[in-house]
Formats: sequence, structure tokens, C-alpha cells
Amino acid sequence: MEFTEILGYVGALFVGVVLGLIGGGGSILTVPVMVYLFALNPVVATGYSLFVVGTTALFGAFRNMKKKMVDFKTAFIFATPAFIAVFLTRRYLLPAIPENLFTIGNFEFTKSIVIMLFFAIVMLAASLTMIRNKRPEPNVDAKINYNYPLIMIQGIFLGFITGAVGAGGGFLIIPALVLLAKLPMKKAVATSLLIIAVNSLIGFTGDIATLEIDWQFLLIFTAISIVGIFIGIKLGTLINGKKLKKGFGWFVLLMGIYIIYKEISS
Repeated sequence: MEFTEILGYVGALFVGVVLGLIGGGGSILTVPVMVYLFALNPVVATGYSLFVVGTTALFGAFRNMKKKMVDFKTAFIFATPAFIAVFLTRRYLLPAIPENLFTIGNFEFTKSIVIMLFFAIVMLAASLTMIRNKRPEPNVDAKINYNYPLIMIQGIFLGFITGAVGAGGGFLIIPALVLLAKLPMKKAVATSLLIIAVNSLIGFTGDIATLEIDWQFLLIFTAISIVGIFIGIKLGTLINGKKLKKGFGWFVLLMGIYIIYKEISS
């Protein structure tokens, strides 16, 4: 096994740890790990990411269900438009995009490069959300008042992002659950894992017919990530969540800048 592969499997563990700690952010790591450490095509990496993050989040969601931390009604309202959008994006939109898109000077923008650049932009947006982290904490006993049109619009947008770049979208889901559904932060984090799991796994079904899947690699990577999420959930009881999220936000910011540099310079 090469050194980059060992680093890649360490990254798989970290993906789970991050998901368990902050309820999102795992996919922000999965795609770069698969592209740069395992040398996978970005389209394949985003598809694999959906399976890894979806399965890992599902295990975390089951644990949260036992603790009665998941708001099922909110999850259903939010996830329905999102999983329809993510399936359509993976099944029909991505395969329809040509391999060579356009050229600026001597630089040719291929499908793979554009996906990674778009992913980097999503990373930058996610990092700023985590670094600012000025979200108000709703009253635990406050009555949930659903803003259906906004939830539906955000769900569709989330589905497109998830489908296009293989990101579960925790950085979008958690603010929406706090601000639109008025969920307390801990309940929003717990509920976000269920939404991420549903969106990601349904999105992955859109890839089964179009990708040649290396199930052995995918299942090993996913198993390591599942171990990580249980470590992350345990650590979450010991570590200050806001400080952790801010620190991870800076890491994601640097990763996003690196990906832009890497794709443009190559």
C-alpha cells in the first residue's frame, strides 16, 4: 500500500469524526481525499462521496434517534424536495454535461476541472459559514413554525449542490433548521445527519447505472468512516462545538484555496 493510500484511509476516519462532531463537513473532505490521494476522477469521487457520507451519516442518525434527538417531521419536509433534486442532478444533469466545456486562451475547462472548481467554491462558502458561526440559539421550548416555501427552495438548492459535488450539505442544512424551523442547535445537528443520509444515498442511486463502482474500495472506505462518526459523537460531548467548527472552517478555507490553485495550475 502506498503512502498516499494510507493517508487516504486516515482521511476516511477523519470524515466520520467530523460528521459526528459537527453534523456536517464530512463530504468537504471526502472528495479531495478521493481525487488527490486515490487519484479518482472527480465525477466518480463525487458519486462515491454520496455513498460514504450517506451511509456514515445514517449510522450517526440511528444513534441520535435512540436519544430522541431527531425531528422527523422537519427532516421529511426538508429532505423531500432535496432528494428529488439530487437524484435528477446525478442521474440526468451530470451525464449530459460534455467532457470539454470551453477554452480561455490556452486553458481548457474540462468537466472534471469545472466540477472541482465548483466544489472549491462550495468549500469557501461553507468555511465562511463555519468561521462566522454567529447563529442564534433558539429557545428549546419554542413552537416550530415551518416556513414551507423557503424550506422547499433551500431543499431544492441543497439537492443540486449535493448532486453536483457530492457534498451532503450539512453547512446549509443546519442553519436552515435553526433559522427556518427554529430547532435548537443540538437537535438541528442530529436531524441534519438523517437529512444528509437520505439525500446522499438517494443521490447515489442515480450513479449506479452510470458509474463502474469499485465496491471493495468503497465499502472499506465507508467502514473506516463509520468508525470515525462514533468517535466524533463521543468527542462531541467533550469538546466545545463552536470553537471546533470555527477551527475546521479555517481548515476548509485553506483546502478550498488549495483546490482552486491545484486545478488552475495543472
